[in-house]
Amino acid sequence: MLGDDVTEKIVEVRRKSAAWMVHALTASGAVIGLLALIAVIEGKPREALLWLGLALIVDGIDGPFARKLDVAERLPRFDGALLDLVVDYLTYVVVPAVLLWQFEYLGDGWLASAAAGWILFSSLYIFANLDLKTQDNYFVGFPAIWNIVALYIYVLGTPVWFNLIAVAVLGAFSFTKVKSIHPLRVRDYRALTLTASGVWVFGAAWLLWFAPAVNPIVLAAWMAASAWLVGLSLWRSVRGN
Repeated sequence: MLGDDVTEKIVEVRRKSAAWMVHALTASGAVIGLLALIAVIEGKPREALLWLGLALIVDGIDGPFARKLDVAERLPRFDGALLDLVVDYLTYVVVPAVLLWQFEYLGDGWLASAAAGWILFSSLYIFANLDLKTQDNYFVGFPAIWNIVALYIYVLGTPVWFNLIAVAVLGAFSFTKVKSIHPLRVRDYRALTLTASGVWVFGAAWLLWFAPAVNPIVLAAWMAASAWLVGLSLWRSVRGN
């Protein structure tokens, strides 16, 4: 019937509109990344990291929305996964590299520039790697989460020599088979992992919001959550395929 056809078209338009809204949510990460970069230029590392934290939240919620709304099926000629990679390279790699360089967390001179360049270079391998994830949802190699690295460097105030070594080693891990946890999708010890992830997010938000003041209890809980996530990644790496 004509009425049924019209109803179906309306429903389909609504579904496609919802799908485009999910893509717009993903794309908003690029704007957030720009705001983070502007904060870096203005000499505000805390504000830059807060913007990067917001970008991280957007990146965490757009995927579930996309799967729930069948975005790939509704808009088959627009690649949401590719869009996500473009935005992630900006917010996970480029802006953190500039932040670490600008505020001399990597020192100054050619060594700092080389370290920032290594961040960009090694991350390209991760973003182009078709075998980036295992079947049980671990990342293979260091997953180019330089925004998280920048957060630790800022909060813990680690010395330049330590930062340079960390950047060199983590970048090298990008080319290895070391497994890294995806805290929201990994099934191993899921309840504990989700709890640790929640503690980590809360701790990161607290420490950034109240920086430079540091609450030792919050810091201890945050580091304990970090230890669980890193430890699970190492356990999975030792366990092998």
